[in-house]
Amino acid sequence: MDRDIVVETLGEWTEGLGPEESRIVVFERIRDMPYEIIAELKDPYEGPASTIKAGRGSCTPKHFLLGTMFEILDTPVKYVTYAFYWDDPDIDYPVDLRELARRAPLEYHLAIKAHIEGRWVLVDATWDPPLKKAGYPINESWDGISDTKNAVKPLGEIVHASAIERDDYTSEIKGAFMEEEKAALDAFVSALNSWCRLLRGEQG
Repeated sequence: MDRDIVVETLGEWTEGLGPEESRIVVFERIRDMPYEIIAELKDPYEGPASTIKAGRGSCTPKHFLLGTMFEILDTPVKYVTYAFYWDDPDIDYPVDLRELARRAPLEYHLAIKAHIEGRWVLVDATWDPPLKKAGYPINESWDGISDTKNAVKPLGEIVHASAIERDDYTSEIKGAFMEEEKAALDAFVSALNSWCRLLRGEQG
């Protein structure tokens, strides 16, 4: 990991702030990065620095970065996987994207649990605020202490001791995907990324 970039960025974001304020600012900065699924950012070693450089990412790189920064702030973290389906009835997908969501296989969302004031707190920085208009559950304000909302409707919870352990877990599962599952997921991801950019008014 290019730790220098992570440490430098963290210092810029939290200069002059106390522990609780620092957690909140880090959470907000990462949450506000545009959500986009970019496979190259999901590496637990290089992902945090690469996500800072890209200025965007999906749940996995966002939470690898969040967990890394929280640990630098002396806040212990665990990485938490939630199985879910993309076909969420609360999301106002366009018709064609809804059909792709129905075909997508079971997926694996990542968030973190941070040890704050004696308990493990769910911290989920997945969705950026402009996606609220489509029905995504945005964590608009976080007090630095309480649980946030989960970004997905979870079908179960698996807790990992480290980012590496989590990466090994999902790599094994996704390595067993059948070709039609991979194709269905790739088609959905491409369309989802385009739609999210449209929701934000981004060009291209």
